[in-house]
Amino acid sequence: MQNVQPLVVVLGTGGTIAGTAASADDNVGYTAAQLGADQLVRAIPALADAALEVHQVAQLDSKDMDFATWLALASSVALQLARPEVAGVVITHGTDTLEETAYFLQRVLAPVKPVVLTAAMRPATALLVDGPQNLLDAVRVAQAAGARGVVAVMGGEVHSALDVRKVHTYRIAAFSSGDAGVLAHVEEGVLRRHRAWPGGTALGLQRLGEDTADWPRVEIVHSHVNAGGGLVRALCADGVQGIVVACTGNGTLHHALEAELVQAQTHGVAVLRSSRCLDGAVLGGDNPLPGAGALTPVKARIELMLQLMRA
Repeated sequence: MQNVQPLVVVLGTGGTIAGTAASADDNVGYTAAQLGADQLVRAIPALADAALEVHQVAQLDSKDMDFATWLALASSVALQLARPEVAGVVITHGTDTLEETAYFLQRVLAPVKPVVLTAAMRPATALLVDGPQNLLDAVRVAQAAGARGVVAVMGGEVHSALDVRKVHTYRIAAFSSGDAGVLAHVEEGVLRRHRAWPGGTALGLQRLGEDTADWPRVEIVHSHVNAGGGLVRALCADGVQGIVVACTGNGTLHHALEAELVQAQTHGVAVLRSSRCLDGAVLGGDNPLPGAGALTPVKARIELMLQLMRA
């Protein structure tokens, strides 16, 4: 009896994994998003007999990711997951904003099937390329029985969308899940899970609307030595609806910046305190500005946007 493999849909968005350089020994001077997702799949012999469909949703460097692409990607993911024959979705993505896209998709869709983002730190032309193994591992995770939610697969590690963050500028081991730790490892194509798949309640695509120009505007400011409130005043005058502040330590703020943020909150601007520290959470305290828990500043920004959409 023939063994029927679960169908996985691969959605391409560009990134370094699809990048090329003029020289094979150049790992940083490349141009991202030059190859199609179908080319990436065809370059992996182990996927030759896999049950795959490949679609190109976008072709960009992820530093240039935008809301319109997010909306198109979320819609494409939802469409594919609604098909009974589809076991999961793999998304090829750039590393720069992968953590933001992953968190956005998890909070909007909270899928009961796996949605696996993967990427590369080196272009497809590198001497020692990391993309093919990452893509192969991502497909294996998407095929795994019981897998669910949005995750990221890099370097044999599976990270929850809720925790993943990029922690290095160029090394292959560039991603971490902070205090939470990795969700699983992929070992020779076999998934070894350590903790639960990401869950939560989905916001739903319908809450996003069809025009991303209507999405709430949320910006990030930093607390630092001699920080003032001028930037906050300028943002408020420019019509910002929410501000995330990357605080020092456990959500602490320079007093001048804090005073201006409290004033902004009083006048209806939503504010969240995150930390500029890579690990740890904003805990306790009686600060009048709410904390974002363990969310990094960029994820806190997404969360605040979604909260404003629900309001």
